[in-house]
Amino acid sequence: MLRTAIRSILTQTYAGSIDICVVFDQVDIDPLDDARIPDSNRSLHTLSNSRTPGLAGGRNTGILATTGELIAFCDDDDEWAPDKIAKQVEAWRRDPDAALVSCGIRIETEDRSVIRLAPEHTGFAQFLESRVTEIHPSSFLMRRDMFTDDFGLIDEVLPASYGEDYDLLLRATRNGHVASVPEPLVIVHWDRASFFSGKWQGIADGLSYLLDKHPEFATSPTGSARIEGQVAFALAALKRRPEARRWARRALHHDRSQLRAYAALAIAARLAPAAPLITAINKHGRGL
Repeated sequence: MLRTAIRSILTQTYAGSIDICVVFDQVDIDPLDDARIPDSNRSLHTLSNSRTPGLAGGRNTGILATTGELIAFCDDDDEWAPDKIAKQVEAWRRDPDAALVSCGIRIETEDRSVIRLAPEHTGFAQFLESRVTEIHPSSFLMRRDMFTDDFGLIDEVLPASYGEDYDLLLRATRNGHVASVPEPLVIVHWDRASFFSGKWQGIADGLSYLLDKHPEFATSPTGSARIEGQVAFALAALKRRPEARRWARRALHHDRSQLRAYAALAIAARLAPAAPLITAINKHGRGL
């Protein structure tokens, strides 16, 4: 899958140069000699994560190793459509005030393909209320100076790096918006286990950290309830039932329609298991 991801970048129709930086985190480096192509406008190099172990440190290692004006992420189990970068650059020319540019995604589950298109314009208030998961990290196209001159690198203190992409979107849109190409230009593979699948403690810790880090959630009962419901679900899956019930009640205080809170209460009451619920949701191209 890593080689598929790399080839999808090497074969972009974008006429400018693209430098691919593959960061290996806590594993041996694969030189990827078989994935390279002779093209003066395309280069590929590999390196180890030199910062905090985990996703955030890996992303930052790659950001700091690059010199291009623009930066894009591609997770190793995703791939880009051939015209992704070209269409995003053109969209940015039409909307130069955008903080970053995204696009739609096509999710491949075990038994179906699900297309999810991102809104063409998404601001800070919308991200407080909803993660807008159509805006996937493998679709991000960003200016490098956003990290070096504006608000800094990916948060490496974030527990388990869970929600590092959401934190980035919240910080980026405090003074701008996300513009999105309304086409599925990224393929997201959910026909395999997620890195975070079953890592409930990291999910609970990461999301509660984000609630504390961004005090603006206090202005969005719906957004607060969404995250509180996710934390409740994770704690229920960990069988930490009293804590799960407390977080679920907190979520329902903010939003009586928050389904994750009801699911957490059901799991805490031993009426339903967590894993099959997540599997069923994932099959429809949705996540926790």
